[in-house]
Amino acid sequence: MKSIITTVADEITEVLSKVKEEEAIHLSEQLKKAKRIFVYGEGRSGLMGKAFAMRLMHGGFPVYVIGETITPSMDKGDLLIAITGSGSTGAIVQFATKAKEIGAGVFLVTTNRESKLASISDGILCIPAATKFRRAEEPETIQPLGNQFDQSVHLVLDAVIIGTLDDGDTNETMAKRHANIE
Repeated sequence: MKSIITTVADEITEVLSKVKEEEAIHLSEQLKKAKRIFVYGEGRSGLMGKAFAMRLMHGGFPVYVIGETITPSMDKGDLLIAITGSGSTGAIVQFATKAKEIGAGVFLVTTNRESKLASISDGILCIPAATKFRRAEEPETIQPLGNQFDQSVHLVLDAVIIGTLDDGDTNETMAKRHANIE
């Protein structure tokens, strides 16, 4: 078991080392200037998106997860963060297309710079990890499906939030925004 844990950690370290800093900075800049932030992904990418949205909320950002019952309508000046390994998930492409029509920005977190969604996005954060599709350019992994992508997305987006927070956003100020009815 220990060797599996070490291999997974080594794989993630390798993926993270290949993330382009300028793409992460671009996402940070977009987060800071967005009127409101909307996050969407399907399956495990959606779960990583919800974790990202929660951390943004802790950081004081106005953020919503698409598909939740309390999510308001999107407007010009808003930002959609679309998370999809393939960059071609049907519903996400549809939502991004609609967001662009409304005048919102679209930022894609993906493994695929050549996808349809990449072509309409205002920014891309490429996570060079393996997905369930095992395209030729994806790295080898002992992990099934999109595990490597999901884990890497979680860590990269947490780092982006840390880099985006204002100096006044300390652990104490963020803890005040944390759920207190638990």
